[in-house]
Amino acid sequence: MVRSSLEQRERQSLAGYAAQSTHSLGRVHREEQHPYRTEFQRDRERIIHSAAFRRLEYKTQVFVNHEGDNYRTRLTHSIEVAQIARSIARALALNEDLAEAVALAHDLGHTPFGHAGEDALNKKMEPDGGFSHNRQSLRVVDVLEERYPSFVGLNLTFEVREGIVKHETIYDKAAADTEGFHPEWKPTLEAQLVNLADEIAYNSHDLDDGLRAGLFGWDDLAGLPLWQELNDQSRREHPDLDGRLRRHHVVRLLINRQVTDLVDHASRLLTEKSVRTLDDVRQADSLFMRFSPEFATKISAFKNFLFHSMYRHYRLVRMALKAERIVHGLFDAYTQEPRQLDPKFLARLQRPGLEPSPTQTRQVVCDYIAGMTDRYAMLEYRKLFDPLERV
Repeated sequence: MVRSSLEQRERQSLAGYAAQSTHSLGRVHREEQHPYRTEFQRDRERIIHSAAFRRLEYKTQVFVNHEGDNYRTRLTHSIEVAQIARSIARALALNEDLAEAVALAHDLGHTPFGHAGEDALNKKMEPDGGFSHNRQSLRVVDVLEERYPSFVGLNLTFEVREGIVKHETIYDKAAADTEGFHPEWKPTLEAQLVNLADEIAYNSHDLDDGLRAGLFGWDDLAGLPLWQELNDQSRREHPDLDGRLRRHHVVRLLINRQVTDLVDHASRLLTEKSVRTLDDVRQADSLFMRFSPEFATKISAFKNFLFHSMYRHYRLVRMALKAERIVHGLFDAYTQEPRQLDPKFLARLQRPGLEPSPTQTRQVVCDYIAGMTDRYAMLEYRKLFDPLERV
């Protein structure tokens, strides 16, 4: 059987501390194994075929979708994170399929309008513990996707679901509630490396988009030691590049430098701590996937530059405030009169003889808004508040 040979290949080629599909802690709903796909490969493909994954094409990464066709979207970001994650996993003899599945799923619950939309929903959901796109991503794969006759959700493996709910970067905080996922356990190395792959993609591609958009210029970056090193390297290797190719080359060097430092430092830590098994990873005092202290200092300066020069740029602040008004307006309109909801979501509130509680209403409204694309949210806002817009 093809699956058996794939599983045998995992046992022969992966490190002892890698997650193996044959040792998965399983799915909530039992299913027969597939004849030619491993458990983590099935998860990856279920994620790719989900409606939530397709909608990421029209959700903001940094720039709202209509700002331009060449900027990253939440979908292209997820694909870029998955590519980086596979490269890191391959270099460390970890499970590429698991790493890719977690990477592709980590933003499924993200709102329209990026972090501005998430902040707005978080305020509205304060009575119910707030909103986290990690927790919402888990809700998407466990509850909201409806594709199979025998169960709700995608019925993913424990390891992929754990990687979603414990995902944490400087931009994304892990869900506080990890009940059912052994809060005392560290995530698999595959899930840990996705955290860093996410940051690497942010650092590199937000810089690329910021330069492309003219939010800052080449000279503005000159004070960053890491940028200067990479710029000097690029000019030594290719002295005659034009501005566009120079930008692409330096961004590529930036990705490579981050990945290389992560792989080298993680390898040293795993050796120093004598890590042999997945259990060693889970019981460790700290995460193994992190940059070296020296490089982390350089990257910290880089992130600080992006925070002040890009994410706080007046154009992005304007977009964020518009997004907040749209999300707040939609949330208030739907909760005050739920009959304005899409019939599919309204049906979740209509139980014979039962009046939905405010908490139930807020959760359904939250699910509806979180699943919207940027353009759908803007269209809904116009339909609700513009008297000249057809409903």
